[in-house]
Amino acid sequence: MGSLKKIGVLGGTFDPPHLGHLKLATHFAKLFKLDALLLIPSGHPWQKENVITSASVRLRLTEAAAIDLARAFLYLQIPTRVGIDQIEVDRPGPSYAIDTAKELRQRFGAQANLIWLMGADAFTNLPTWKHWQGLLSLMNFAVASRPEHSLHTELPPALAELLAQHQCQSAGELENHACGEIFIDETLAVDVSSTALREQLQNPSTYDLATASIPSHALEIITNLGLYR
Repeated sequence: MGSLKKIGVLGGTFDPPHLGHLKLATHFAKLFKLDALLLIPSGHPWQKENVITSASVRLRLTEAAAIDLARAFLYLQIPTRVGIDQIEVDRPGPSYAIDTAKELRQRFGAQANLIWLMGADAFTNLPTWKHWQGLLSLMNFAVASRPEHSLHTELPPALAELLAQHQCQSAGELENHACGEIFIDETLAVDVSSTALREQLQNPSTYDLATASIPSHALEIITNLGLYR
């Protein structure tokens, strides 16, 4: 994979992975014509105390969801290769995005276009991440809007300044830079939350509603292990 030019990175707790993750991945894989897309489950998500599933199980869930994502790519004729990277699961201590970005940049080289894919909720929370202002020296950001998060009126001042300095106006502009660009995509409004899904899975009256938002292979593991019940 060292020769790849455009690599999308989708990190998260994936507790559980859901169709929102897959829709975001599919949208950006097609938009940027990604050579590869890496799903990276967080090993020790230090900001999320309510993560109730072990890293090993969440890795299994992510691997299962990747099967459905790869099948979606095949059906939609998207040539992007889907991979699972357990870089954060294997790394001891809290999972920091900056450490992951440094390792990926070292692995793929200075010329690779590394694109961190995220929803608007993650982007607005960026100033709470460790050494967050250093991420753009290693990666590009592709941000998908979410209905309940405004990227125009609710940004912290430091993040608004970062956006003013680094926002590009087109996907093509981002594709021409290995790092340092932020692309805001207003066309994809994904409104699925792992937190909400866990709550729904615990309630018999909303269980079926939740399962409709979970990829089939991941749902099979959740059902077999009795997760979130």
